Amino acid sequence: MAKKNSTKDTEQSLSLFGKIRAIFKNETIHFVIGLVLVIFSVYLLLAFSSFFFTGAADQSIIDSGNAQELASTNNGVKNYAGSRGAQLASYLINDCFGISSFFILVFLAVAGLKLMRVRVVRLWKWFIGCSLLLVWFSVFFGFAFVEQYKDSFLYLGGMHGYNVSNWLVSQVGVPGVWMILLVTAICFLIYLSARTVIWLRRLFSLSFLKRKQKEEEEKGETPEEFTDSWTAKGKKKPVAIPDVADIKEEEAPVEIPEPIKEPENEITLDLGGVTETQPAKVSGEEVSMTIETPVPDPVPPFHEKAAEPVFEIEATENDDEYKGPEKEPYNPRLDLENYRYPTIDLMKHYENAEPTIDMAEQNANKDKIINTLRSFGIEISTIKATVGPTVTLYEITPEQGVRISKIRGLEDDIALSLSALGIRIIAPIPGKGTIGIEVPNSNPKIVSGQSIIGSKKFQESTYDLPVALGKTITNEVFMVDLCKMPHMLVAGATGQGKSVGLNAIITSLLYKKHPAELKFVLVDPKKVEFSIYSVIEHHFLAKLPDGEDAIITDVTKVVQTLNSICVEMDTRYDLLKAAHVRNIKEYNEKFINRQLNPEKGHKFMPYIVVVIDEFGDLIMTAGKEVELPIARIAQLARAVGIHMIIATQRPTTNIITGTIKANFPARVAFRVSAMIDSRTILDRPGANQLIGRGDMLFLQGADPVRVQCAFIDTPEVAEITKFIAKQQGYPTAFYLPEYVGEDGGGSDLGDVDMGRLDPLFEDAARLIVIHQQGSTSLIQRKFAIGYNRAGRLMDQLEKAGIVGPAQGSKAREVLCVDENDLQMRLNNLL
Repeated sequence: MAKKNSTKDTEQSLSLFGKIRAIFKNETIHFVIGLVLVIFSVYLLLAFSSFFFTGAADQSIIDSGNAQELASTNNGVKNYAGSRGAQLASYLINDCFGISSFFILVFLAVAGLKLMRVRVVRLWKWFIGCSLLLVWFSVFFGFAFVEQYKDSFLYLGGMHGYNVSNWLVSQVGVPGVWMILLVTAICFLIYLSARTVIWLRRLFSLSFLKRKQKEEEEKGETPEEFTDSWTAKGKKKPVAIPDVADIKEEEAPVEIPEPIKEPENEITLDLGGVTETQPAKVSGEEVSMTIETPVPDPVPPFHEKAAEPVFEIEATENDDEYKGPEKEPYNPRLDLENYRYPTIDLMKHYENAEPTIDMAEQNANKDKIINTLRSFGIEISTIKATVGPTVTLYEITPEQGVRISKIRGLEDDIALSLSALGIRIIAPIPGKGTIGIEVPNSNPKIVSGQSIIGSKKFQESTYDLPVALGKTITNEVFMVDLCKMPHMLVAGATGQGKSVGLNAIITSLLYKKHPAELKFVLVDPKKVEFSIYSVIEHHFLAKLPDGEDAIITDVTKVVQTLNSICVEMDTRYDLLKAAHVRNIKEYNEKFINRQLNPEKGHKFMPYIVVVIDEFGDLIMTAGKEVELPIARIAQLARAVGIHMIIATQRPTTNIITGTIKANFPARVAFRVSAMIDSRTILDRPGANQLIGRGDMLFLQGADPVRVQCAFIDTPEVAEITKFIAKQQGYPTAFYLPEYVGEDGGGSDLGDVDMGRLDPLFEDAARLIVIHQQGSTSLIQRKFAIGYNRAGRLMDQLEKAGIVGPAQGSKAREVLCVDENDLQMRLNNLL
């Protein structure tokens, strides 16, 4: 009896703790606490400011007065914040940190604004920065203004600064204290910004020697400072390379992983050792059941291997090897270096998202499964249940001699006995000697996008294009790398979670990638699904130069865009060939290390992800015109960083053709109505037995994985895109190359009227000649004009003989070598 009471008390205390924790997670409570912190910081600011003017008069009252006198109405304190404010100001400024105590106010205000969601900041970084500044300035003022402590009522560094500075002087002397302050200040500036190192390098460079060299060169002398100081004057001696054997490798610290704790909510019921279960008699023995809510395996410790010594030999000059003039690596994020990734608190938190075990339901289902199988002459030895967010997996071990095909044929009978919406039998489970029966839970839980995006597995992932889809039956976060798939087919009936699944894919990439590293091409024939992403056009979207909207809804524009992506793919392959690399990762690494010459057309390549919703509608309206470029992209674009995701609600053979299926190895199947549709998507049944509302099967390889898709609602996506759109973006969207169809290879110059030249004709001609690049997009960017007007200008320039004819995706040839040649042509023309 005592044991039951103690268990009950423990459960009550845990539930009470859970309620308290839920209260502090409430957004309203966060807002109220943040508001209190902001108001308190304003109160302290008032007290501190007043202390500078009234502190001398209040000092004697605060020092000599007792608690009763200070609590009285006529206490004589003149501080604007009252006696309590005067006490706080005197304690924090004089007795603690001096005037650097203002950094306490700064941190309190920032923390309050963070809790109120007025500002998005990294609180731990502000805490570290304010703490360091608080201590540093306290010591600095206590050391530099030590003479002020004698007669003044105000201690600029506080007693902390005074005592610490006196101790430092006694240990290292006055020059040593100045050096410590200087070094710590430099370290803090380096912590704030890496540019400090660059500035210090320039500061410590021998600029005065360079000026001296220039003056002596004008006089015809060579300064001695620039001869090799290790050898005789005027002679160069090669620097010896240290022997590799002499370089000792640093040993990486070895971390001992913590022992794996068994989950507290695991209940073991097995043959021979039944604990707290309701056994069922089968053939004279007890069939036991194990019910577990799986806990993801702890992340193993990350062991950094010590870097091996690098032995470099400089080769002779090679024309193919380019070394840029700058030594620092190229930073593709430099244009948007202040870009901040979306935060987790932009997504909705669901209180009842954690899976719970209903023992009554589990035991009832166990008995029904055992009785149904027994009625058909099938005996089982063990049964185990794994409770997931929406589905419970029952693993059974049949007795010897039972054929698996017999159990597989009883799928409908088991579903009838369980009164379930639809069950799925996995016979056998890959890698295990058991048979799985997936049964929907009577009380399914929502898998929130916040729990997936905020998980440790997603935050610490090293995938190139990480996509978090949801949670598996074992409650583990299910993630894939889009780069390795490399293309994905999403299919399912209307209203079963396709659009939410696409939102989860796009949101995952927005949370992990910088705008310089990723671009989306969004195709939306329904015109309403992707419109919410239009606000991030200048950050993440790509479109045609003459495209008005970044979200492509017109079928004719879809065909043109897909062909333009094919042109971009061919151009990227040409650049990879010139760089002697095999894929985009190696190419970008070379470009970042400045081994590729930008003057030869090389550039940093962002990943491009093409997302097509309602693919079936495109096939019906455009047919082969859409299927052919998609097949080309799917076959070839993986190596150059172009990946495709297509979704359809009609998974029929005339929509998902053999060509599409062959090039889209990764398949996501939501619930469909017929088995033939499941076979079309997955080449096997199963999708017709899903329960809907985000329940899906993911196939990449041999066996499909059942996943509950993360629920990311439209308001959450709106908050994320709004957060991104508020930040600085690029001037325009990422422009895809111009595409010229087979019937439009050359412009009809006969229609160009040279008597009515565009007012920008001469300016555009000079721009083209100066840059030696005949590009329509260049004219668009420099003069901020539309694509059509820029195209007319290019036609006029071609007819004037300034540029050559169009060459597909490549820039036109510039026929004028310099501005003098251009002026002669303009004079003849005019």
